[in-house]
Amino acid sequence: MVKINLDYGAATPVDPAVLQAMYPYFTEHYGNPHSLHDLGEQPRQAVAAAREKVAALLGAKAEEIIFTSCASEANNTALKGLAAASKSKGKHIITCAIEHHSVLNPLRTLEKAGFKLTILPVDRYGLVDPEQLRQAITGETIFISIQAANPEIGTLQPLPLLTAVAQEKGIPFHTDATSAAGFIPLKVEELGVDLLTLAGDQFYGPKGSGALYVRRGTRLLPLLEGGIQEKGRRAGTENVPAIVGLGEAAVLAREKMAARSSSLAALRDALKEKIFAAVPHLHLNGHPHLRLPHNLHVSVEFVEGEALLLRLNMAGIYVSSGSTCTSQALKSSHVLQAIGLAPELAQGSLLFTLGPESKAEDAPYVAEQLSRITALLRQMSPLYHKYSKGG
Repeated sequence: MVKINLDYGAATPVDPAVLQAMYPYFTEHYGNPHSLHDLGEQPRQAVAAAREKVAALLGAKAEEIIFTSCASEANNTALKGLAAASKSKGKHIITCAIEHHSVLNPLRTLEKAGFKLTILPVDRYGLVDPEQLRQAITGETIFISIQAANPEIGTLQPLPLLTAVAQEKGIPFHTDATSAAGFIPLKVEELGVDLLTLAGDQFYGPKGSGALYVRRGTRLLPLLEGGIQEKGRRAGTENVPAIVGLGEAAVLAREKMAARSSSLAALRDALKEKIFAAVPHLHLNGHPHLRLPHNLHVSVEFVEGEALLLRLNMAGIYVSSGSTCTSQALKSSHVLQAIGLAPELAQGSLLFTLGPESKAEDAPYVAEQLSRITALLRQMSPLYHKYSKGG
């Protein structure tokens, strides 16, 4: 049976080199990095080396990296930590309407606790207007959080333009770069960010590995309190194998980023060409050029995305109908609502994310099956029959 994975945004396989680097820390070097005896020495050195590797990916200093269990924890640490450290200065926070729920939900929790939240709109491509950001800032604004790239529609934000606005006012800027890390350059000095979130499972590292960059001098109270791990910024015994895996994935990302992203973008564009030629009434969502190299998000008019997804699955093609964190919530995507997509188009959305096993020869088969399934579903659609009759 044909099996074509086009849902790498949900999960990526661990690179063999990453797995090889991790393995000794499950068995041979299993000690606690904070043990004073010899069993702690190798794990301690491994954690320090991984910190250097992640920092190098971002052009940061090793001491500016905090290891976390995932991107959601890193986002919560950044947002709640900044709020707790800065509440004496003000209680106003700015974000945008298409953030991941691991940003929006903590901010809404802070709003319930008395903070004021401004959620900036985006244009039809998902872009934030720097001038609207400037106008939203008040004397009470304590930080801004705007993502580097949207995991659903793939749009890349103009971060340097946005952070320049924040820097004018001396306001800390956090970005959730979970979908972008490993695929586009993310040098913190060039971006102008003060905090940045990433997760290894998005770029061929292990699940359960994440990191938060915190610029030196940025005040941040810990989310997890307890021991002295991460210099008191994140309590809990370090998951050494995951940290080692994240570090190795960061090294591979630096080495392979240009070739990897160029290859994925070419495959994505070939897939786009094939399916748009095969399926009428297809709409591209997100920015046509300023987007992640492995992301293709479309809406198929007159059908529901869930029905498409299930039938594509039967044909051995694995895609998503949106963000994996909300795909089972049976709610319309807040991202598609924010870009002003009509409800009937939002319901017919499909997200293709390409990865290491994607091949050029996959595109014709995917286009053929999508065309066949779309035609079948449209025959059962009252909306399509009304349209075809000129109603």
